[in-house]
Amino acid sequence: MIDDAKVRDVFEEALATQEPAFEKFFLAKFLQLSITYTDEVCHVVLPVAPHLYNPQGSLHGGVMALAMDVSMGHLIHHVMGAGGSTIEMKIQYMRPAMAGEVRLEGRFIKQGRNLSFLESRAFDGAGKLVGMATSTWKMPANG
Repeated sequence: MIDDAKVRDVFEEALATQEPAFEKFFLAKFLQLSITYTDEVCHVVLPVAPHLYNPQGSLHGGVMALAMDVSMGHLIHHVMGAGGSTIEMKIQYMRPAMAGEVRLEGRFIKQGRNLSFLESRAFDGAGKLVGMATSTWKMPANG
């Protein structure tokens, strides 16, 4: 069951605290993403809430895709100091994410001057792989 008041509070908080910056942009705030880094890994925690469900009652794949994209794009920014652009992304969903949180890990597969290849893996609260993505990124002009 969706708690309209809670969703409205999340929306209002996101609107009030968002900035056009990495980790602070509106969608990251609205999805309540927690973003941290260790070495060359970007860790994203995505709380799974009913307002993010698809009609089948699990986390919508598009929401997970956005979080995967964030884990890879934020890693590029963290490592290179500038943002890249997603050229393509392939996603594979292994099982539904139903409740709790999804933890994502973005990593470089191959880092290049003009193009980089990354992956993001998503795990449920039990540590089971729920999805993964691979992507190609155009690196920033100064990268």
